[in-house]
This record gives sequence, structure tokens and C-alpha cells, in this order.
Amino acid sequence: MNSERKGLLFAFAAYGIWGMFPLYWKMLEHVDSMEVLISRVIWSFIFTTLFVLLIRQRKLIIEDLKTLWSNKKLFWSLLAASFVISCNWYLYIFAVSHDHVVDASLGYYINPLITVLFGMIFFNEKLSKVQLFSVFIAFAGVLVLTISYGNIPWLALLIALSFAVYGVLKKKITIDATRGLAIETLFTLPLALVYYIYLMSTNKMTFLHLDWQTDILLILGGVVTAYPLILFAKGAKLLPQYLIGFMQYFTPTIVLILGVALYKEPFTKAQFLSFGIIWLAILLFTASTIIESRKRNHISDTVNLKI
Repeated sequence: MNSERKGLLFAFAAYGIWGMFPLYWKMLEHVDSMEVLISRVIWSFIFTTLFVLLIRQRKLIIEDLKTLWSNKKLFWSLLAASFVISCNWYLYIFAVSHDHVVDASLGYYINPLITVLFGMIFFNEKLSKVQLFSVFIAFAGVLVLTISYGNIPWLALLIALSFAVYGVLKKKITIDATRGLAIETLFTLPLALVYYIYLMSTNKMTFLHLDWQTDILLILGGVVTAYPLILFAKGAKLLPQYLIGFMQYFTPTIVLILGVALYKEPFTKAQFLSFGIIWLAILLFTASTIIESRKRNHISDTVNLKI
């Protein structure tokens, strides 16, 4: 299996799990969003670190920390990634627990447009005419959807921007995905622990104070947080930024279906029209990408035969 196919498998698995996230966070809607966030940070750090030790990479993670300390640019990039993904986690949890699942879906529909734009700006990635046309179509669909809201969808825009920035930062970081996540959560761990101490002092903490089902869900939140992020980081390193950008539509489509079909959130005709435009853009972009990939493989095979 070549690296691009591996990247596709990693990315689709990550996006599929993220798409099902509302099912999980809905079970914790009785817990304050900030406590869910800090619980994600703490337990993600614990489980990821245990996994690193289990696969005998203790020396490697120590070397990573030394590299970060000596390379200030890499250090600040990973610190920024840690802060940005924490913001994204909070926004998503808040959206789901406050009945804004469709808003969260909109955020992840907008996100690939920003990701593609960042790919062109920061990585000099080139798009074919059909791919550029499909980007403009998707942008038009998002614009219609935004106008139909009647106001600026700040929650959706912040979700989109935060994850696009995280994707750019992670693509520039050369540290292994699993160890990178352990270090990311290590950066935010002190703040999470301080906040937990504050909750304990004010008797507002839910963990260990409500029921065992809630405790287990909060603990396992670290696992469901860490696993898709590791998959995403592995996929992002093997795929071009533009392809990662458009594959991300897989997640909001699942989230949208859950929001409308399962949680009965409103879905207007204008929203249906705009989502249809976006889906058309996805089909165009995907078809164009497959054709371009086959052309490159054919040229490569021809050159190899001549050699």
C-alpha cells in the first residue's frame, strides 16, 4: 500500500470518528463545557503518555522534548497547536451541549475552504482549473448558508478557523503524531489541573460527585479525543493540504445528519440548497483529483518503463 492510500485511510478514519462525536458529547451535556474540556486534556495526556510508554518510546519522547527546547520555532509551533486545538475542543463541546449541532456542522463545512486557502498560501500548493472552480462553488454554498442564518455565525466560523490553523501547524511539525499529542496536552495540563482545583474549591465539580457513568464517560473522553487526532496527524503528513481540506467534508456531513435526523434541529430550504451546492463542489473536486492522480501515475509509469 502506497503512502497516499495509507494517508486516505488514516484521514477517513479520523473524520468518521469526529463525525460521530455528537453522540458522545451529548451524553455529557449535563456537565459544564469547561469541565468536559479540561477532562479531555487531562485524560488525553494520561492515555497518550501511557501508550507511548507501552510501545517503548520513552527515550524518543525525551529526545523530542530536548529538540523542542533547542528549536524555539518548533517549540512555539507545538505550543500554539496545543492552544488552538484546546479552543476548538471547547467550541465543539459547547455547540453540541447547547443544541447547535448544525452550527458545528457548518463550521466544519467552512473549514476545508480555509484549509485549501492556507495550503495555497503557506505550502504553495497548486490547484487545477476544475479544482479551483469547485472551491468557488463550495464558497458560494457556504455564503448562501451564512446569509440564510440572518447574522454572522460566529460559533461556526471560530470552529472552522481554529481547526484549519491547527492543521497548518501540525503539518509543519516533524514530531511523531502520538508523541506530539502527548506533548501538546502536556502544555495545557497545568492550566487544566489549576482549573480542576478551582472547581473542587467551589464544589462545582461533576467528576466523582454525580454518578459512575459520568465518571467513565469523562475518563474515556481522553481516548476518543486522542485516537482520531493521532490518525489525523498521520494522514496530514502523507496527503497534500488541498486533499485533506476537501476530505474534511466527510465529518460535517455525518454531524449534519445527526443534528437534523436524530436531534431534530431545524433545517430550512435555504440550508438544503446551500448544502446541495457544497456537495456538488465535493463531487467535482473529488473527480478532478482522481483524474489528476491517474495522469500523474501514468506519466510516472511511462518514465519508469523508458528508464
